[in-house]
Amino acid sequence: MDLSQYLDIFLVEAREHLQNLSQGLLQLEQAPDNRKIVDEIFRSAHTLKGMAATMGFDRIAELTHDMENLLSALKGGHLRVNSAIIDLLFNCVDALEEMVDAVEKGDQRQNDISGLVGRLKQAGEGGTQSSTEPVVVPEPEAAAGMKIVLDNYDQAVLEEAWAQQFRVYHLVVAISPVCLMKAVRAFMVFKSLEDMGEVIKSFPSAQDIEEEKFDASFELIVISKCEQDIIAGAMEKISEVSMVSLTGLEPSITEVAAAKAAEEVVPKPPATDLAEASVEPAPKVDPDQADGPIQIQKARSHQTVRVDLERLDNVMNLVGELVINKTRLAQISSAHGIAELHETLEQVDRITTDLQAVVMKIRMVPVENVFNRFPRMVRDLAREMGKEINLIIEGKETELDRTVIDEIGDPLVHLIRNSVDHGVEDPALRQKAGKPRVASIKLAARQEGNHVVIEVSDDGRGIDLEGVKAKAREKGFYRDREAGTMDDKTLLDFIFQPGFSTAKKVTDLSGRGVGLDVVRTKIESLSGLIELETKPGEGTRFIIRLPLTLAIIQALLISVGSETYAIPLSSVDETTSITPEDIKQVQNQDVVLLRGIVLPLVRLREELEVPDPVQITQDLDVVVVRRGEKQVGLVVDSLIGQQEVVIKSVGRLLTGIPGIAGATILGNGQVSMILDVGTLF
Repeated sequence: MDLSQYLDIFLVEAREHLQNLSQGLLQLEQAPDNRKIVDEIFRSAHTLKGMAATMGFDRIAELTHDMENLLSALKGGHLRVNSAIIDLLFNCVDALEEMVDAVEKGDQRQNDISGLVGRLKQAGEGGTQSSTEPVVVPEPEAAAGMKIVLDNYDQAVLEEAWAQQFRVYHLVVAISPVCLMKAVRAFMVFKSLEDMGEVIKSFPSAQDIEEEKFDASFELIVISKCEQDIIAGAMEKISEVSMVSLTGLEPSITEVAAAKAAEEVVPKPPATDLAEASVEPAPKVDPDQADGPIQIQKARSHQTVRVDLERLDNVMNLVGELVINKTRLAQISSAHGIAELHETLEQVDRITTDLQAVVMKIRMVPVENVFNRFPRMVRDLAREMGKEINLIIEGKETELDRTVIDEIGDPLVHLIRNSVDHGVEDPALRQKAGKPRVASIKLAARQEGNHVVIEVSDDGRGIDLEGVKAKAREKGFYRDREAGTMDDKTLLDFIFQPGFSTAKKVTDLSGRGVGLDVVRTKIESLSGLIELETKPGEGTRFIIRLPLTLAIIQALLISVGSETYAIPLSSVDETTSITPEDIKQVQNQDVVLLRGIVLPLVRLREELEVPDPVQITQDLDVVVVRRGEKQVGLVVDSLIGQQEVVIKSVGRLLTGIPGIAGATILGNGQVSMILDVGTLF
């Protein structure tokens, strides 16, 4: 069978499971006695193993299999979670990520995992040597012959099921001796039962059943609200499968089983549930209350389809063309005064707006996809530097356009590493300063209008402004006579200059003067802004403002000479008119007094070097734009109006020109450049 067609799906899902493994291990490190977290980690490892084995990636399957063995010992209570085991499992996740990356690149070299496999086996043996084989517990009456051993957790699940009026069944299912693929038939049994309820436990374990490590039959404990004959009928529909017995269980029967199991045996890691067959378990347990009340709820069925991003881009391009031609039709209708066309255009405009909103929503993804990589990074950096740091993440459900999400990861890595290295003090210094020993770094996201605001803040030492001033003077960023006129914001702006660093020594993390200048460049390339606030001794905060999307925006059209330009409305504060007499000169800079505020003026005709002759007019149109907290007045020839525009790439040759964010096609077919206020001046 040609499996190459499934490679992309494997890569996407493998990375999802690796992310789940990292998150689960971080949670387990904080709550080492929480068995539910171990179950989640085991589930991801098992699913990844099955996927890798199906695709023929034996090394990945081998490593995840040995991880399962260790996790099984943790699940069964034969081994306790400690820092050495957590570090070992993190090393395994790192090795798996490297192998998945190698698969994506087509690298045929085999990774050496013998060291990790040996350490996993050694760690697992340390907790399982004293375990014995589980004793088959004979059951009275209806449950006679049941081989499944129930522990306290299983008993709690069943008690909660009875309390919520669920029925509990014990099934013995046999596979035909002539069946060539027993595991496939077993999976069909699991899948059929999942449609009617949940499988709580199996004997042998779901893993052994999947690997066909059973003779002719296996047993299941099922929770369902269906009648017994409905379940029996579903089993009869599966070919090469016969139901040996189907028995309803009562509380007294399982209580006897649990009591005998507790008296007679220290069980092996408990038989795994249906989650090991790549489906969700029935009981949903609060991870903070491992032994608390158990809530059983049927998982909601979400129907989703994986779509290649290129296809979504094509749909967005088509919507963009529709917007362009809608604008053109509006111009024709206005010019010719056709009433019927005007009415139809109103309908088309509503439909186009709705279509655009739907397509944009499809492209939006939660920033959680980016934020999830940082808890592990902060943990590793903090341990490496001997610091104690708690990473707080807020607003990870906030959504951004996929193209923005793909680009924002690296700047956030720089900022968080900067907080860990520069911002947060050593625990001893924090205690001496009267601060908690454990520092806090907050990563928060929220939506404000058509923008998403991402903040990275810490409660560390803050930025030494005098140190910044001395370093800036050393680098020649200002002259001595200018020192007295600089405010704190001007000083902080030096931090974003290329080659600037206040680190006293070069480390793996910082000190080379590369970082924040790259961050600003990347943010501005996304039509965003970055601001910096600091309080010495209290902490530092970076504020990033990004547009929700980079595809279709509202813009103000203006004319300069014979050229038409578009300015994103997100950068426009207001428009006004002035007379030449209103313009004053301050240090050879044109300014105007606007409501008591001195507003610098920039003549776009000169800035953009438009060659057309100047038209002498009495009034001058000014567009007041904002970059961060600074305002500038752009003097233009005329204001055309607000319009929805589609951002088009200007191509490789024109990429990177300051002041140009892209281009758009107007309704009359004319190409108009979109101005980037952040890099124009």
